[in-house]
Amino acid sequence: MSVELTSIIDISNETQKEHYPEIRPNAHRSSATPTRQTWTIEDSEKLYRIQGWGEPYFSINAAGHVTVSPKGDRGGSLDLLELVEALRKRNLGLPLLIRFSDILADRIERLNACFAKAIARYKYPGTYQGVYPVKCNQQRHLVEDLVRFGEPYQFGLEAGSKPELTIALATLKTPNSLLICNGYKDREYIETALLATRLGHRPLIVLEQVEEVQLVIDVAAQLAIEPVVGVRAKLSTKGTGRWGTSTGDRAKFGLTIPEILTCVELLRNAGMLNSLQLLHFHIGSQISAISVIKDAIREASQIYVELRALGANMQYLDVGGGLAIDYDGSKTNFHASKNYNMQNYANDIVAEVKEACEARQLPVPTLISESGRAIASHQSVLIFDVLSTSNVLSKEPEPVQEREHLIIRNLWETYRTINIENYQEAYHDAIQFNEEAKSLFSLGYLSLIQRARAEQLYWACCDRILKLVRTQDYVPDDLEDLEKIMASIYYVNLSVFQSVPDSWAINQLFPIMPIHRLNEEPTCRGILADLTCDSDGKIDQFIDLRDVKSVLELHPLRERRSISASIPHSSNQEPYYLGLFLAGAYQEIMGNLHNLFGDINAVHIQLTPRGYEIEHVVKGDTVTEVLGYVQYDAEDLVESIRRRTEQALQDNHITLEESQRLLKNYEQSLSSYTYLSS
Repeated sequence: MSVELTSIIDISNETQKEHYPEIRPNAHRSSATPTRQTWTIEDSEKLYRIQGWGEPYFSINAAGHVTVSPKGDRGGSLDLLELVEALRKRNLGLPLLIRFSDILADRIERLNACFAKAIARYKYPGTYQGVYPVKCNQQRHLVEDLVRFGEPYQFGLEAGSKPELTIALATLKTPNSLLICNGYKDREYIETALLATRLGHRPLIVLEQVEEVQLVIDVAAQLAIEPVVGVRAKLSTKGTGRWGTSTGDRAKFGLTIPEILTCVELLRNAGMLNSLQLLHFHIGSQISAISVIKDAIREASQIYVELRALGANMQYLDVGGGLAIDYDGSKTNFHASKNYNMQNYANDIVAEVKEACEARQLPVPTLISESGRAIASHQSVLIFDVLSTSNVLSKEPEPVQEREHLIIRNLWETYRTINIENYQEAYHDAIQFNEEAKSLFSLGYLSLIQRARAEQLYWACCDRILKLVRTQDYVPDDLEDLEKIMASIYYVNLSVFQSVPDSWAINQLFPIMPIHRLNEEPTCRGILADLTCDSDGKIDQFIDLRDVKSVLELHPLRERRSISASIPHSSNQEPYYLGLFLAGAYQEIMGNLHNLFGDINAVHIQLTPRGYEIEHVVKGDTVTEVLGYVQYDAEDLVESIRRRTEQALQDNHITLEESQRLLKNYEQSLSSYTYLSS
């Protein structure tokens, strides 16, 4: 269900922060937050690396709040905390997905500007026409915005299935834009694509299997429509990172060189070689190394000119996806980063293709890219709140008495004598004594109270040792896991499986940070646990300059100073909001209904001269809606509970007042958001 709202607030521009270039060394180093007399927003900028992954859209203001500059460096910013609180006053519960349509427009403009600059620099006699792969994020408002923003650049769409083709045909209305038709195809798919030419579309049917060639030939003859087809090549160049194995000779999609030649002969024999006009390739998503892109373009360019030499009427070269996002801000070839920028990417494509064509004195192709991740990732921010925490150490241990068990006295002595000289040895002593205490308890020589006392002392030792470790530049190998062992668990109002499935499925990293209190030192270390009853429902890997860190620096929860009647709440705890960034690609559509947590609330925000406008509100799933997905009828469920309460009334197992309260709560639950109110 979609509801339209409009709101205006005042905004002010934020000063651009200085960039701190850093490198990613291999040595083990403490991930400790530097302790200072006064914590500053500059400390938070470096800690959460917001300048590395967030520029030019995200920064921190003087109040310690994350700000969003939807138009990049062209001015205008929003205080994210103020925006979230304003949306909550409109009864939009968390978790909440905020989409900034201006960021989407800016990403399209930047991509086209980079290719325009590269074309001018290398005097490339051809043009660039990008397409957006619908699979990246199929949400209606987003696709409609993308088509609208892409109109000045004749930006098209790419469909990888029949459902996506139906979206593209109904949504894409830009004259002379391209419609790339990928994926498995049956007769209906091909007929639909070819008939769409009668509506003014320019479909390019990409052949990914040899069997598709004859199908295209037959359908084209039946409809008397000359198709424009392409071949998808399996390059020998392999991608990098998590999707590197999806490329090469055994890739799922595409044709080997002998298969491409077979396609050429089939088309030639059918008198349709003139229809072969496009070469397509894809070497995987999130290509972190520019050298891989260069190698792929060089190989593809040679295939292109060879096809032209064989008589094919080649006009287009589609370089597929792969343009990466710098999720951790390190600017390296780490899988969560990239060692190049968008301009480098465009330069290398233009230069390599021009060189190959000039060498054979052939016309250059129109260049196409399917840069979905690079376009869609930045535009949405996932906001969620912390419900509670679980901490290993709740209080300082009381001194041990002489009459207490020897193992407890040994742990107390270890705790009491820990210092900068012996903390490594003390850690191993504490582990040994704690294991002995567990064994003694199992054999009946320690009481439950004594075991609890021993565990409390053990955790106190670990806490004291960890505080010393954080003062050191380097961490000994045997103490590397101590930070994670001592981490608090922050229970968050979120389903990882619904909203960040790639974090669970492939350990993809996303920037996560508090959106406020950034002028305070985050003195806690924690992992995030979601609402699902699943041990995998957690996030325990976070971006860091040095590979990946297992804990996130967070602030302690605190009691609510004043209670605002205009913001819904169910506790005296002050709200603590976290933001997960750069998740605008793939996450929404790939989410699942684990524990029946449904789609979350989403809003579309557009910057205006006076503030911002709420373009769309898309309400998240209710309990009734998610139950419907698994074939339950809400009315039947209510009737079943009503009958059972009536039977319980007759049996005197429940009072009339209790039965009515139960029914009221049951019916209210069915109409409520699947997440918790806070």
